[in-house]
Amino acid sequence: MASILMPSGDATEALDTFYPFFRLKEAGYEVVVAGPEARLYHTVLHEIPPDSAIPWDITQERPGYFIRADVAFRDVDPNDYAGLFISGGRAPEYLRYDEDLLRITRAIAEAGKPIACLCHGIEILSAAGVIGGKTVTTVAKCALDAEQGGARYVDEEVVVDGNFVTSRVWHDNAALLRAFLEMLAAA
Repeated sequence: MASILMPSGDATEALDTFYPFFRLKEAGYEVVVAGPEARLYHTVLHEIPPDSAIPWDITQERPGYFIRADVAFRDVDPNDYAGLFISGGRAPEYLRYDEDLLRITRAIAEAGKPIACLCHGIEILSAAGVIGGKTVTTVAKCALDAEQGGARYVDEEVVVDGNFVTSRVWHDNAALLRAFLEMLAAA
């Protein structure tokens, strides 16, 4: 059974994470969650409240479920994985500084293995320096992160460019996973 690596940390977005976590397992892949340490992490729910008396310009954050990291980034051998799935939420804001995660991301990208990413996950790809010259999508408030990483940002449901498939937010999960599973099958 091929393994997919899923980086995670506190404040990873619950739907960005759990939908692909279970969908990939359903398709027959082992999903290995990695974090700064092998431990339990908090997820969060991000949504703009539809009936707020005072409108929100950004998403509201609420506590979500927990997810356990099976392994610490420093102990990950990227050669053991068929692909990488990077979810969003606020976790990528600090995970992008983890040199071991950046090493893993670069190695998987350089090997041409499929990489799926949505929402704030683009911050990790940008920090790893692997999206230069690529066309990507992400949540609109992270368009600058994509561009600073040398990518061309477009506002589309899903974008495939080489071994990368990107989406904006968890609302795009079905299209993202469809494309990612096709990439994995073809690899």
